[in-house]
Amino acid sequence: MLNSSVLVLNRSFLPIHVTSVRRAFSLIYQGGATAVNENYETFDFESWCESGGPASRTKDCIRTLRGPIPVPRVILLRVFDRVPRKQLRFSRANIFSRDKSTCQYCSARPGRAHLNLDHVIPRTQGGKMTWGNVVCCCISCNRKKGGRTPEQAGLKLRSVPRRPRWSPLMSVMPHGVRYLEWQPFLGDYDKALEFNQSAS
Repeated sequence: MLNSSVLVLNRSFLPIHVTSVRRAFSLIYQGGATAVNENYETFDFESWCESGGPASRTKDCIRTLRGPIPVPRVILLRVFDRVPRKQLRFSRANIFSRDKSTCQYCSARPGRAHLNLDHVIPRTQGGKMTWGNVVCCCISCNRKKGGRTPEQAGLKLRSVPRRPRWSPLMSVMPHGVRYLEWQPFLGDYDKALEFNQSAS
């Protein structure tokens, strides 16, 4: 339980990280963070321990001498107000994630063990190893395409490959784990991201 996941928000209630229950309790106890419920109410350590409200809706509690303490699934940092920026690494795993492990020619999803990376413009024709020239491809389409462009092979790309926009949520969602208590805050992040993109 102490190693399970807790969503970390900055002062603007935007998700920036995932930490462990152990670390979350430490931050709350030391005053560096407050626990947050689904109604955006914040609690210091004492008020969280005494609230009892979250405990009635979840079995996630830590048993202590003072009684059960509900596990906070969301915490708010008191002083951090930035959204960290990271450079998304060009890698096989990130190409598969961008393309949702789906062949970009025939839409097959045979599993990662049966997928390749394909150069849209082959290296023999000057194609580069870049986000805009590499896609996820099934073995069958890869063989059919060979050293040709999609047009030359009679294939059509599902979408134009692009460098993904880095989102804090990519690091916030380890192994796809998402607790029900996270949902209000992830939705708010998506709205904020859309607003910022449309304004830029």
